[in-house]
Amino acid sequence: MCGIVGYVGHRSALDVVIGGLRRLEYRGYDSAGVAVLDGDGGLAVERKAGRLGNLEQQLDAVGRDAFAGSAGMGHTRWATHGPPVDRNSHPHRDTSGKVAVVHNGIIENFATLRAELEAAGIELASDTDTETAAHLIALEYAEGPTAGDFPASVRAVCRRLEGAFTLVVAHADHPDVIVAARRSSPLVVGVGEGEYFVASDVAAFIEHTREAVELGQDQVVEISRDGYRVTDFAGEPAEGKPFTVNWDLSAAEKGGHDYFMLKEIDEQPEALANTLRGHFSGGRIVLDEQRLTDQDLRDVDKVFVVACGTAYHSGLVAKYAIEHWCRLPVEVELASEFRYRDPVLDRDTLVVAISQSGETADTLEAVRHAREQKARVLAICNTNGAQIPRESDAVLYTHAGPEIGVAATKTFLAQIAANYLVGLALAQARGTKYPDEVAREFAELEAAPAAVRKVLGTVDQVREIGRRFAQSKAVLFLGRHVGYPVALEGALKLKELAYMHAEGFAAGELKHGPIALIEQDLPVVVVMPSPKGRGVLHAKLVSNISEIQARGARTIVIAEEGDEAVRPFADELIEIPAMPTLLQPLVATVPLQVLAAEIARQRGFDIDKPRNLAKSVTVE
Repeated sequence: MCGIVGYVGHRSALDVVIGGLRRLEYRGYDSAGVAVLDGDGGLAVERKAGRLGNLEQQLDAVGRDAFAGSAGMGHTRWATHGPPVDRNSHPHRDTSGKVAVVHNGIIENFATLRAELEAAGIELASDTDTETAAHLIALEYAEGPTAGDFPASVRAVCRRLEGAFTLVVAHADHPDVIVAARRSSPLVVGVGEGEYFVASDVAAFIEHTREAVELGQDQVVEISRDGYRVTDFAGEPAEGKPFTVNWDLSAAEKGGHDYFMLKEIDEQPEALANTLRGHFSGGRIVLDEQRLTDQDLRDVDKVFVVACGTAYHSGLVAKYAIEHWCRLPVEVELASEFRYRDPVLDRDTLVVAISQSGETADTLEAVRHAREQKARVLAICNTNGAQIPRESDAVLYTHAGPEIGVAATKTFLAQIAANYLVGLALAQARGTKYPDEVAREFAELEAAPAAVRKVLGTVDQVREIGRRFAQSKAVLFLGRHVGYPVALEGALKLKELAYMHAEGFAAGELKHGPIALIEQDLPVVVVMPSPKGRGVLHAKLVSNISEIQARGARTIVIAEEGDEAVRPFADELIEIPAMPTLLQPLVATVPLQVLAAEIARQRGFDIDKPRNLAKSVTVE
């Protein structure tokens, strides 16, 4: 969840680190801090609660000359242990002030370690789990079996830690070295010319190099001006996996938009096209790192989709498509609940794990549980080389590009498209669709980017609706069939961005309780099915809208172009292009994203950085 960057090279470490933190602030923005080694045995540290701008003001106040040096590290925090105040901000130091640590994740046995330190007479200055690591490394370096060996001291402490963590450590006695370690938490190495980086995301160093190295589980890396060295926690030599970042700095900048999220909403046609590109070749659906054979797919007799938040909603759409195309039972599970309810899995079960970051802790644990039960796992992910893809049997990358806004937009549409590809691959392998039918479905998918682009050309109307309803107390969302997950996602976006009470319901459930919420002038958003594809459901939803209007609510209806039957029942009508029924979420979602963003903006909130949320949820 937290943003981490470390640097050793020939530039000003402070400039490199602050620049990297700006691009990582989406990962955590409760507080920020830096540590710079001056080369003469000094270690300058500054940290401040709040946004990164607060830290920069503090640096200006104390004088940036105090942070001269070409090795250092920085951190943006998403609070887990202790409130977001100065004393809990990273980096944390030992009592001598020679060791500084920044950390992402949770050290699960920190209470035991803290008690051990306190029993030894060490007074801790923060509420965090991170500070225990700083003191333990200092003790190990000073008097442990690895005394005087900085990397070995870090490895020794890592062997004692439980949980998921990334640690980056600096020591004043080693001014040209930064040591970093990872377990079930993201960490990559950036490889430049005479300079090296470590970070929780390649966005931190993309300005300087596109060459990167993916670290494996329980690995430690030492970076210096001369290169990098990777070992495991036992000190044995290990290998990272080199890769080249295929996007540039401009992809992580706002591109003229007021917010990253608005830019990313506009990028959705391209994100969809990139996700689909190359996946139909020789008349067949082709997945990315496909380590499952056609026979493996034919043997599947049940599918579980595991995900969290927005990714979970994409999985609900997948259920409709896979069951319809493949005639396979599909269960969609919240990853945080999956392994705790003892699901029935075996070798013929396919688990589809969906995660934008590939590091989502709950989803990662669900993957591990599935693998223990011998199920096959296919990951859908937007981050090359992340932990979930590495631990899965196959992976389908969404290629949506970097998404900086915390609330998912383009990655949601890309996940839906990837789910459709998985469904078509299963149908192809199992023979539940003929080759010409698979080709036709893929052709319809390829038309989706143009349809989304058309929707984006008409969203000024949606923004105007958002301005009119911005001060409402609550908003309800209704849908049927694939419109139900769209309604859930619309409600989630409004909760995330505008901090409003918003609920999504299957419209058929309206009379089973939720209609009690309907009152005068309450905005109700209704996602209408096509009158052609789902005529019966269309008529039923028209009846629902009539019931809502009769009780004084205001209806905001998203309907297919030319749907005249619904027009008399819509106080506000938002028209979207006609799409095949299963593909409608790709266009119906877009107005809801714009609506939530506009309402949040009218209410004065930062839509890129909603409170209490982080982009990559790496702790359970």
